[in-house]
Amino acid sequence: MSANPTNTSDVRGDRVVTNSTGYPYNDPFATQRVGQHGPLLMQDANLIDSLAHFNRERIPERNPHAHGSGAFGYFEVTDDITDICGSAMFSEIGKRTRFLTRFSTVGGEKGSADTARDPRGFATKFYTEEGNLDWVYNNTPIFFIRDPSKFPHFIHTQKRNPQTNLKDPNMFWDYLTTPENQVAVHQLMILFSDRGTPASYRHMNGYSGHTYKWSNKKGEWHYVQVHILTDQGIKNLTNDEAVEIAGKNPDYCQQDLYENIAKGNYPSWTVYIQTMTEEQAKKLPFSVFDLTKVWPHKDFPLRRVGKMVMNENPLNYFASIEQAAFSPANTVPYQEPSADPVLQSRLFAYADAHRYRLGANFHQIPVNCPYASKFFNPVIRDGPMNVDGNFGNEPNYYASNKQYQIPNQDRPIQQHQEVWNGPAQPFHWATSPGDIDFVQARDLYKVLGKQKDQQEHLAYNIGTHVAGADPEIQQRVIDMFSRVDEGLGANIRKEIEKNASAPTAKI
Repeated sequence: MSANPTNTSDVRGDRVVTNSTGYPYNDPFATQRVGQHGPLLMQDANLIDSLAHFNRERIPERNPHAHGSGAFGYFEVTDDITDICGSAMFSEIGKRTRFLTRFSTVGGEKGSADTARDPRGFATKFYTEEGNLDWVYNNTPIFFIRDPSKFPHFIHTQKRNPQTNLKDPNMFWDYLTTPENQVAVHQLMILFSDRGTPASYRHMNGYSGHTYKWSNKKGEWHYVQVHILTDQGIKNLTNDEAVEIAGKNPDYCQQDLYENIAKGNYPSWTVYIQTMTEEQAKKLPFSVFDLTKVWPHKDFPLRRVGKMVMNENPLNYFASIEQAAFSPANTVPYQEPSADPVLQSRLFAYADAHRYRLGANFHQIPVNCPYASKFFNPVIRDGPMNVDGNFGNEPNYYASNKQYQIPNQDRPIQQHQEVWNGPAQPFHWATSPGDIDFVQARDLYKVLGKQKDQQEHLAYNIGTHVAGADPEIQQRVIDMFSRVDEGLGANIRKEIEKNASAPTAKI
C-alpha cells in the first residue's frame, strides 16, 4: 500500500456523476418543482441527498490541536539500537518504515493562524509490521503541567472567555501564576522566547517530553526519551514578524510545508534517544516521570537512531490529515508507557477523543488502518460505519472450536520492570517547595543570554501579552519571572508600562 492510504474502490472510473447511491444525474443543477417557477418537491432525492450531506460534511474539530498540517514519509534506521529496543522497525540498519506526521498548534481553532504563539504538536504514525505506532509529541521537550487532572482547566484558560468569546490574558495568566501551577514556568520561558513562534514546521524539533520504557529482546529495559531534530536548522520568528504574517497569510506554515514537498525539497529530521537506567533515575534531583523537566545532556547524551524524511503530500487533506487519529496508546512490542501520570491519562483520552470525533470504528478509516501488519480481533466489531466486513461469520468471542495464534505469550511486558506497592491515595503534584521547579528555567535564561537579543525578546513578548491583564495579575507575572531572574522581572515591568494602553494582547 502506498504512503497515501485512500480507499477509492467505490469510485467510478468513467467519471459519470451520480448521487451517493449511484443514481446517474440527468442534470446536477436541475431541481424538481411544481411547474417552472413553483415550489420545490420533497421527492427530489438528489437535491436532498446533496444538501443533507453538505450539512454533515464537517466533523468536530479536535479540542486542542485543531489547526494542523501533515504529510507522509519514511523512517530509515541509521544506527543499531537493538541493545535498547527490540521493536521490528529498528531490527536492521537501512530498514525503512512508512509514516504520517501531523504538525499542529494547540490552543487555536481550526481556522487560527499558523504563526500563533503556541506549542506545536509533532504527531507521527508509523505503519510498522507489528502494528501502528504513534509518537504523539510536541516541539518542546517539556509541558505546562504534571497533574493530568489539570489538563482541561489549563486548555480552557488558553481558549476563549465564556462571556466575551475573546482570548483573555487574565484567564491565561491567572491560572499559570497561581502558586501551585508555577511548575509551568520552564515551559513559559520556552513559549515566550522566540522559540514559541517557529518560522516553519520544517525548522522545528520534536520531543517525546514524556518518559517511556523500551526493552530489548533479552528483557533488559531502559527509560527513554526521544528527540527528533530538524536537519534544516532551527528558525524562529520574532513576535512582530509572527503577528504580521498571521495577518497576511494565516496558513503560512501549511503553504511552506506543502510547496517544499511538492517541488522535491523534502524536509528531514534525525532521531535520537536518551536512555536512563532505573538506578540512575533514583539519583535524579527530580522525578523521572516529571513532564516539566528535561534530562541533562551531559548526564544522558543523545544517541542517534535514524532519519525521518517527509517526501509525499496527501492526495486529500480531509481524508489523510483531518481524519488522522493519533494516540500514545498505539504502540508496538518493546515500547511501553512509563508511570508518568500525564502520559497515563493520555493513553485513554486520545483514543476516546477520536471515538467521539470520528466514531467507534475510526481505526477502519484508511489513514488509520494498520495496513502493514493487518488486524484480527473478532471481539472488536459492529458499531457505526463498520466497513471492513465485520469478520463475517467469525464468532464474536474466542470460541473453543477455533484456532487462534498468540505468538508472544512468553514476551515479558512489565512484570520484569518496576514493582509498585502502596495504598491508593490522592496526590496533587503542585509546584514544589523551594526552587527545584525554577532551576531549569534559570538555566534556559542563561542560554538565551548567549543568543543575540533573546533575553530582550522574552521580556518584550511576555510584557506585550500580559499588558491587557488586570494590574494584580500583571504583578503576579512579574513576581513569578523575578524568581527566574530579577532582571527579567524588571524588564517585563518596563514592557508592561510601555504597552499599558493596549486593550488586548497582540497574540
